[in-house]
Amino acid sequence: MHLATVTHAGGTSAAVLDGSSWRALPAADLSALLDSGAEPVPGEVLAGAVPVLPLPAPRKVICCGLNYADHILETGRELPAHPTLFTKYADTLAGPEADLLLPAGLQVDWEAELAVVVGATLRRADREAALKGIAGYTVANDISVRDWQYRTLEWFQGKAWDGSTPVGPVVVTPDELDPAEGVEVICRVNGEQVQRGNTRTLVFDPADLLAYISTFTVLRPGDLVLTGTPGGIGAARRPPRYLADGDVVETEITGLGTLRNTVRFVN
Repeated sequence: MHLATVTHAGGTSAAVLDGSSWRALPAADLSALLDSGAEPVPGEVLAGAVPVLPLPAPRKVICCGLNYADHILETGRELPAHPTLFTKYADTLAGPEADLLLPAGLQVDWEAELAVVVGATLRRADREAALKGIAGYTVANDISVRDWQYRTLEWFQGKAWDGSTPVGPVVVTPDELDPAEGVEVICRVNGEQVQRGNTRTLVFDPADLLAYISTFTVLRPGDLVLTGTPGGIGAARRPPRYLADGDVVETEITGLGTLRNTVRFVN
């Protein structure tokens, strides 16, 4: 299934794609639907439906850095024994077509990522339970403010700027997409491809990450886990390349769709 949170003539609703139409699900958005545990039973067709941020209210947004072999090598590091993790907040997230509003003068970089949507309560889960606890997958871009990220050894302050992490446009259930089989993760800036990787090369796959994270903090339905970015980030180029005001960042994953976001520098 292709699930989304959509705006439509009557407001906002969780929805499921039926052919070319969106049908209402029994919740105001996907966060509420997953939290309720309700079955995704399709209702009426929603006129003028447009996908927006699919998960507006996750309890936790946890991200893995340095998880593609090529990206690890381009940063001069060795392959890790354990995932490198950091967090974001719900208000860090932005919609699939949203402008990304950031103060002028920052070193803003792109990071195309596969994101995992949690569909069950996971506490000290093994790999099998973690795999069964995946509700679906979506597209994300961990837009990073590098000059703030590199101020200290902790990355958080460069990763959690309000409205800087686009997610969407849909959540695709695991019966329709399996990252272990390999899906392409692509980023383009103003039409130029700057990243292309494949989820087959993940060091820690989605089930690994959910099992590991659930060892120390409970994961609940609607939580979001970003799995890391492939090589090609702007900070690793020589000279470094950063996003400029008006740049259009497209983030595409095979089978999941494309985000299209414009960077807007504001005073």
